[in-house]
Amino acid sequence: MVVTGASSGIGAATVRAFRAAGWSVLGVARREDRLLALAAETGAEVFVADLTVQADVEALRDHLEATGGVHALVNNAGGAKGLDSVERSDVDDWAWMFEVNVLAVKRVISALLPLLRRGAVERGVADILNVTSIAGHTAYVGGGGYNAAKFAAHALTAVLRLELNGEPLRVIEVAPGMVKTDEFALVRFGGDRARADAVYSSVPEPLVAEDIAEVIVDAVTKPRHVDLDLIVVKPVAQSAPHLVAKGPLTVRTED
Repeated sequence: MVVTGASSGIGAATVRAFRAAGWSVLGVARREDRLLALAAETGAEVFVADLTVQADVEALRDHLEATGGVHALVNNAGGAKGLDSVERSDVDDWAWMFEVNVLAVKRVISALLPLLRRGAVERGVADILNVTSIAGHTAYVGGGGYNAAKFAAHALTAVLRLELNGEPLRVIEVAPGMVKTDEFALVRFGGDRARADAVYSSVPEPLVAEDIAEVIVDAVTKPRHVDLDLIVVKPVAQSAPHLVAKGPLTVRTED
């Protein structure tokens, strides 16, 4: 099992969840210190790589090639930058979002598919699970580059599923809504903690990383003939990216 973006948030929670389920896991991320702490905590193996760099992806492939097949791949690495309009947003932010949310996913899939095919022979099935977002299904004001990148990641996933038809390879998409993690909003707002915290202020029970990790483990551990193509996961308080209830959820009474 390979999990990218494993140094924090959903990725780290997914490593913990699969380790608790008895899987051997390789966590991949850029930040070595966080990976080493996760390894000490969970017993997972770790590999330091920047998945926007082709040489790092090839090094990851070579490492896995030396250790055997891969039974499942969770492409979780990604992120957002900015909440400006299409007109005013920074094109460099868009380029970064496409690199981490789309091109890195393509790089990893291309590199690891031969190993996943080997894993499918061993296990009877292998899994490619891409963590996208509801932002890849519903546009919203301020979504701009993040919508565009996640729509692309959704399309990539759908095309891959068609291309792999006839092989024992499941292609799964998990599209989370609002998930309160330590870093997602903080990165989006350039380290502005007050602005990041305001995203979740007064929202009753936003999702947490462990909620998404539980869904991922469930999808990958289904019987090998069962494929959950698309799983959209939102907190009850969120009906759409732009429609989030604030304050306690209460039952409406008729007048």
